[in-house]
This record gives sequence, structure tokens and C-alpha cells, in this order.
Amino acid sequence: MLEITNLETRYGKIAALQEISMHVESREVVSVLGANGAGKTTLLNTISGVLRPSKGSIKFLGEEITKMAPHQIVRLGIVHVEEGQGIFTRMTVQENLEMGAFLKSTKAKIGHGIEEIYGRFPALKLRSKRPAGTLSGGERQQLAVGRALMASPKLLMMDEPSMGLAPLVVSQIFKIVQEIQTEGITVLLVEQNVRKTLQVSDRAYVLHLGKIVHEGTGQSLTNNTLLQETYLGGR
Repeated sequence: MLEITNLETRYGKIAALQEISMHVESREVVSVLGANGAGKTTLLNTISGVLRPSKGSIKFLGEEITKMAPHQIVRLGIVHVEEGQGIFTRMTVQENLEMGAFLKSTKAKIGHGIEEIYGRFPALKLRSKRPAGTLSGGERQQLAVGRALMASPKLLMMDEPSMGLAPLVVSQIFKIVQEIQTEGITVLLVEQNVRKTLQVSDRAYVLHLGKIVHEGTGQSLTNNTLLQETYLGGR
């Protein structure tokens, strides 16, 4: 589904990503792990078109997307849930969901999509008319995911979805990731919670200083103690 070849992204003279080559198959959960500053968020921002790489190639379903604008990439089916959720706090919950539905052609389709999200996240339906800024951290993350799902993604990219959340809510977020996968949506996941991430991942890549230093199945990386202590903080 996603093929990245020799990707490099720079901030001025600093190469934040160097010679990144990786792939994501349809219906996989693939995670990108690494310490702060490893280049994980830069990678997602480059895939989604927010950042323009200095060299390399990104293909989605066989189509070159390296120079496409973000809105064109969304139309192809790649949707990005950013770190910190990025919800519109002064708008209501329902208005936030409607913002994610700009690809849907009719009010009926938008309404049907919103009801599907409320079925998945009942707490959002109870708060549909409230400003999104009044939601708890876990509810905000649900709203961010729900808004992304309104765009009917083929590939959902999630950046630190569990950051700052209580342990019980973190477990709920990872359950959502698994549910999304069973529905046929491919997930590319950036996370600091290594243990839980590897539990839900088919495969994972480890970034260190902008380079891929290891890749493998979720199970193999879980059992690699030296790797976790060296690059992942032993978590």
C-alpha cells in the first residue's frame, strides 16, 4: 500500500530523515518507534505532504505522491491524526466531525458517517453539542480519531495517540487501533508506549537520529531486550 524509498527530509542544513526505505502492506498495523527527536513525527508529516522531502520517493497504491499537496493526499485515502489531536476547541463535537467529512458528497452521507462515529464512541454522542474544548483528554483523542474516520481513510496515520492519557484510556486507544484494523483500514502508528504498541503491531521500524536502525515483527522486537534498552528506553 505504501512504499517509501531513500527518503530524506531536511530542516535547513539538518537532515531529520536520512535514506528511509520502508513499506506498509494493506490491512497491517505498522509502528514507528524511537526516542524523542528520532524523526518519527517528521516521517508522518512528510508522508502527509506537510513537509516536502529533499529527495526520495513516496508511493501510495502505486501512485507517486512525493510532490502532492496535503489535500490531494487526503483525497487518495491517507489521513493523519496529529500529535496533540488538533481538534477545533471552540467548535462543537459534531462540527468537528463535519469538518472531517469534506470528501463526502451529500448531507445524507455526512449524517450516516456521523452516526457511525457516535456508534463507535457513545461518549461523543452525549456531548455532540458541547464545545470540543470541554472534553477530557481521552474524549478529545476519540474525537480526533472519529474526525479522521469521517474521511474514509485507506491508511490512517496516528502520531502519539496515547500521549498524556490515563492508563485505562490508553488501553482503550489501543483497542480502537485493533478495531480499525479488523475493519480493513491500514494503520501507521507512531508511539512512545513501546510495550502496548508492539502488542498491536504486525511489524515495526525503529528510528534513531533519522535513520532506520532495525525492523521486524512486533513479537521479535518485544523479545529483543538489547534493542529496547539501546533505542527504546527499555519500556
